[in-house]
Amino acid sequence: MIYLNNAATTYPKPQCVAEAHAEALCAPPAGQFRSGGQSGGRDVLACCRKNLGKLLGIGNPERIFFTSGATDSLNQLFHGLERKGRKVLVTQTEHNSVLRPLLNGIAADAVTETVPCDKNGWVSPEAFEERITAETGLFVLNHCSNVTGMVQEAARFGEISKKHGVLFLLDASQSAGCIPVDCDGWQADALVFTGHKGLFGPQGTGGFFLRDGVRMKPYRYGGTGKDGSRLVYGEGDFEYEVGTQNGHGIQALNAGVEYILERGVEKIAEEERLLMKRLYEGLTEMKGVTVYGEKERNRGPVLSMNVAGLRPSELAYILQNGYETVVRAGLHCAPLIHRALGTEGYGTVRVSVSALTERQEVENFLEIMGEIAAAAGGGKK
Repeated sequence: MIYLNNAATTYPKPQCVAEAHAEALCAPPAGQFRSGGQSGGRDVLACCRKNLGKLLGIGNPERIFFTSGATDSLNQLFHGLERKGRKVLVTQTEHNSVLRPLLNGIAADAVTETVPCDKNGWVSPEAFEERITAETGLFVLNHCSNVTGMVQEAARFGEISKKHGVLFLLDASQSAGCIPVDCDGWQADALVFTGHKGLFGPQGTGGFFLRDGVRMKPYRYGGTGKDGSRLVYGEGDFEYEVGTQNGHGIQALNAGVEYILERGVEKIAEEERLLMKRLYEGLTEMKGVTVYGEKERNRGPVLSMNVAGLRPSELAYILQNGYETVVRAGLHCAPLIHRALGTEGYGTVRVSVSALTERQEVENFLEIMGEIAAAAGGGKK
């Protein structure tokens, strides 16, 4: 099997991740203070926070809070973040985990406005700044598009947000673990990540970073926490991790993060760029194949394509059932960007690699695509 759907969930995982998960499941439950019983007596949550801080450029990892993933994190942030104004700016590249909560009223009194992208998925920082008004309280940026692989200029957006006193929320779901991230350097007030993609963790893991001093009211209350006698919280004294945490998953996530730190995220990014370069070059040579985005600027491990005469769902079906090759077809939970790509009615076929994708897999995929394009009436351009 050739697996090229890593933008959904990475596969395979490093062996250390599977071993860490199995170890956690077989070990006695963690003690009251979450030490002992797991990972050789380490406090796994604290260890994972520390490693995530190193990877994501977060100097205060105690402000990292674990959730079930990016969707959970975004819903919590939208519900509770204290904004100076009603207007929330998002980009045209955003995922439905951003768009649906905002457009369905989870952020009280919020008015959502979209900053457009170009046909490659690039968002202009100047277009963002032009839309800022006195009522703008929050800006949400998808760091790396899960459709085209475009990586936005996060540092520039952070500068503009800081200049105008707008909260800056960076969605690093598609970039964490495979593209260098500098949360503090980019002046992000909040950052969201998911565990099961580039971080190589299991599904059901993820979290968010909230900068100290940024006020947010939780929408969940419950057991655990620092003071079991407290029933009513004071303003600014909230806790964001309540209930039983996914300790088994976090131990596996920590193993994935440690794997990335040891290998080096810069090295991973460069290796993936070489694979994507080969994919762009090989696919654009095929007659009848349209590759969306731009090879030099789409620096993430994701691209979208279509083949003339085949619907995206048909191409994905042929690849999976005829060639045991897994890709993804459709709108990829990011419907607005398809208006810019011109694929609004049907979507694209998405191809995505990971740090464990082998060069030969890419070459085999290109050979398969050559056969399919030729059968569909194409060939070499």
